Amino acid sequence: MLQFEEQRMTSGGAAGAARAGQPPAAEAEALRLRRVDVADKRIINGQTDVNQLVPFKYKWAWDKYLSACANHWMPQEIQMSRDIELWKSPNGLTEDERRVVKRNLGFFVTADSLAANNIVLGTYRHITAPECRQYLLRQAFEEAIHTHAYQYIVESLQLDEGEVFNAYHEIPSIRDKDEFLIPFIDTLTDPSFKTGTAENDQKLLKSLIVFACIMEGLFFYVGFTQILALGRQNKMTGAAEQYQYILRDESMHCNFGIDVINTIKLENPHLWTPEFREEIRALMLKAVELEYRYAEDTMPRGVLGLNAAMFKEYLRFIANRRCQQIGLDPLFDGAANPFPWMAEMIDLKKEKNFFETRVTEYQTGGALSWN
Repeated sequence: MLQFEEQRMTSGGAAGAARAGQPPAAEAEALRLRRVDVADKRIINGQTDVNQLVPFKYKWAWDKYLSACANHWMPQEIQMSRDIELWKSPNGLTEDERRVVKRNLGFFVTADSLAANNIVLGTYRHITAPECRQYLLRQAFEEAIHTHAYQYIVESLQLDEGEVFNAYHEIPSIRDKDEFLIPFIDTLTDPSFKTGTAENDQKLLKSLIVFACIMEGLFFYVGFTQILALGRQNKMTGAAEQYQYILRDESMHCNFGIDVINTIKLENPHLWTPEFREEIRALMLKAVELEYRYAEDTMPRGVLGLNAAMFKEYLRFIANRRCQQIGLDPLFDGAANPFPWMAEMIDLKKEKNFFETRVTEYQTGGALSWN
């Protein structure tokens, strides 16, 4: 064996050098030229090695990944005893309040699974910037945590699991939102779908807009507002605390998606045609209509100081904001925010938990730190 090693190391010529782990000069130069040039990176249709994370071109994606990691939390670390006691009490919640909770869980238990499927089976394959892929991996894990959170609430309250988890089939206002989203999932998860043509690149861009600006940026907001309003009244505070953390995560998902969308537009201006913009506007209008129907269904009467009409204004306000964030004109003139307190709910970098259940610090290196 030793004789063979000596022969291998001392054999002459280029072949011997290569076998010894030292490529010949021409091969070494070719390998050097294959190193990633940051200028060649692209969000989609990039030709550089997707395994070479650095040098960074999209530093904003890496920064969002680090921020997401710092905001790690787990559902079972949140106390649900007060929620359980309230839910079991005959006089704890009104029937309308119980309807709000069950409808919300019925929508969200499926929504975050759909979002995870869209990332893992679709979006990740088509994004060619490794720093963006790094964030998508973290985002997929967060979607799993959110699904875990809803399951934890369902289990804690001893709700009918079949009823809650099948609501997206049985409740029209939930089913209609999911059916709106599924074609855009199917586009990206189709194994035969590939980017590289203007038509398919527009399909990808449209799906990204639907998920960042409509699903995570609009469809979640009626539910978030309702559950957080319960928390503001010192009801279902454990569930509300988890929803607050989820809202924080989803806001980051939305902002990341918008950054990806705007960068794709910048790198591929030919995709942003007047016809395409009108398509997006039409989708946004449809989404506002669907989410408003969900608001009407979840609160047929006034509850928690809220009513469906207030959400019509709120959804129009949010839709205008999403349009402006991706470079479209607002859809609804003069729409205002009837829930300014929601902005505070998104900002969790404070010493005291909003619902005053315990002192928390949301940012952490590994797990929530309880004082």
